[in-house]
Amino acid sequence: MLVVDGLIQEAAMTRRVENVTDARGAQEYNAAGRVVMPGFVDSHTHLLYPPPCPDGADPLRTLLATTGQRLARRGRGYLEAMVRHGTTTVEAKTGCGLNESAETKVLRALGTLHQNPIDVIPTFLFRLPPQGDPTAAESVFTELMPLLQRRRLAQFADLQWEDDSARYPLFTRYLEVARELGFACKIHADQAGPAAIAAAVEYSVVSVDHLEQVTPDQARMLANSSTVATLLPFTSFREGRQSSARTLIDAGAAVALGTDYNPAGAPSLNMQTALALACRNHGMTAAEAISAATINSAHAVGCGDRVGMLAYRKSADLLILNASDYRDLPQQFGTNLVHAAMKRGVFLYEEASVAGNPHVP
Repeated sequence: MLVVDGLIQEAAMTRRVENVTDARGAQEYNAAGRVVMPGFVDSHTHLLYPPPCPDGADPLRTLLATTGQRLARRGRGYLEAMVRHGTTTVEAKTGCGLNESAETKVLRALGTLHQNPIDVIPTFLFRLPPQGDPTAAESVFTELMPLLQRRRLAQFADLQWEDDSARYPLFTRYLEVARELGFACKIHADQAGPAAIAAAVEYSVVSVDHLEQVTPDQARMLANSSTVATLLPFTSFREGRQSSARTLIDAGAAVALGTDYNPAGAPSLNMQTALALACRNHGMTAAEAISAATINSAHAVGCGDRVGMLAYRKSADLLILNASDYRDLPQQFGTNLVHAAMKRGVFLYEEASVAGNPHVP
């Protein structure tokens, strides 16, 4: 593979790559005996909200009391841990309810983290409190969302769907406003049932997430659409849920994987483990899970034209693993197999040797 200016210039047999003019004098990195694969794209996280806080504390109040600089510094620590485990692109949601100050604080912090060290894709998550007054959302439609669009603080508009038919008009209005403002849309289904899937297909949302259970008919509906089904193996494992991964895949639907990382209650940021759980608990093959965690996840966050594959003119976002076969990934549960991680042609992480004990001869 030949990388020039952060892009993959050639990926072929050794002799062909060596004969490319740009290969002359190139720095060489030998990955013999190791798997080389695309960097993971974590397509569903709650990177900064809710924040870690003492039991009983109000997450929103904790966030508002935290400076934007401290919030970004904490987020950078999470991102560096993700890089060490092979993630090179991550989506991050807000979800602070109807509080404009909290939402904009999180989105500004995410903006400072973009490309520092990896790509961070910000998503505004509209989450109406269970007992909230639907009319209170009007300011979100008329003020907050236009503000986010003008300042380019969010790339996606996500919707926390609920199985409450009285709120369906509000949800469809949100999707219509988001689309009019130019946002790409997502739906947080959370087992909400057929109405969420029907809305996802009708409004051509980019992804519908938390689809632990779908019927064969619903899977076929998604397969005939452009919407990606994002599964979250950590969440299924933690809550003891089953998954419809095989139903979706066998119907031909595009399936992506995410960690659902949440620093307050779901501190699982290792995509390798998410992949292993997808294989062990949800019937996915290693190849299916790797595709779901790379190119499919890239399409689920709107960057499938740039990342997720090791191909000509794609960004050189790649991993070199301590494994000789890609099928080893789901077998190494909880083990970090990443030997090195590259983003846009630059190594962000390389495995270091363990220091010897100076007191032992």
